Amino acid sequence: MATRMKLKLKTVFVLYFMVSLMGLVYALMQLGQRCDCAEHDMPKDRTISRLRGELHRFQEQIRKSEATKQPQKQPAKPTIFVITPTYARLVQKAELTRLSHTFLHVPQLHWIVVEDSPHKTPLVSDLLLKSGLTYTHLHMPTAKDRKLQEGDPSWLKPRGVEQRNEGLRWLREDRRAQPGGDNQQGVVYFADDDNTYSLQIFEEMRSTQRVSVWPVGLVGGMKYERPVIEGGKVVRFHTGWRPSRPFPMDMAGFALSLKLVLANPESCFDGDAPMGFLESSFLQGLVTMDELEPKADNCSKVLVWHTRTEKPKMKREEALQAQGLGSDRAVEV
Repeated sequence: MATRMKLKLKTVFVLYFMVSLMGLVYALMQLGQRCDCAEHDMPKDRTISRLRGELHRFQEQIRKSEATKQPQKQPAKPTIFVITPTYARLVQKAELTRLSHTFLHVPQLHWIVVEDSPHKTPLVSDLLLKSGLTYTHLHMPTAKDRKLQEGDPSWLKPRGVEQRNEGLRWLREDRRAQPGGDNQQGVVYFADDDNTYSLQIFEEMRSTQRVSVWPVGLVGGMKYERPVIEGGKVVRFHTGWRPSRPFPMDMAGFALSLKLVLANPESCFDGDAPMGFLESSFLQGLVTMDELEPKADNCSKVLVWHTRTEKPKMKREEALQAQGLGSDRAVEV
């Protein structure tokens, strides 16, 4: 009996061992084989597909919403029309280069350059072409009897009169030919090529309604000249020479609205105005002192300077020329 029991237990143990061994071999054979998990992946695939569909519908809704929105138009800045007289001299190209680099930083600026010449010169034409600015190139020679002679002081006769008037003439004709005519927004400023300008002054003048004013540094033998403000109005001018003039200001110290310029087609600079009265004679027919618009923090900040480039001394150049060794005239300075 006991012997039979031992045989049965041995047989069961062998069978259990064989079954376990076969199971282990089968398991090892399945390692590395691809598993058909389609049934397990189906719920996950359906979830991913549903989420993708919802994302697509959400993106479509956003596109439709943006398409129906009206774009908010930013009001266009008024264009600043800068009129600059210029004349041939050794520092002309240097002055115009410096000025053009300032203007490149001013948005919505149209530079009107008027040469004191019977024709447009290659030097100025080429400089303007390469400047990257919106510009108009004009020319108008100064009459011989109005020109300063060698050795004359700069204040003896007004300069740039014919050129500024030519710039005004072109501006009036060109603007009236545009849509909107006399109702166009804009500002007119007279910027000499030897002055120094802060970029801020152009943003200050852009809101001009009639005539805006501000201080000018290093002018009239003073640190600065400026309108004096009381209660937001110009009441007098801080100047050292003939403060009784109607508008004792430098050309760089005011700007006009384009509408005002277009509404007064006969207004221009008077070449016969007494010394120091060029600005006053021009402004008298356009504005009263009470109508002046103070800028630059109530005319307390200097943002433009009446600088002048020192006239180059050419003694060595002249000495070399006398020896036939002067600089090559084909090299543009």
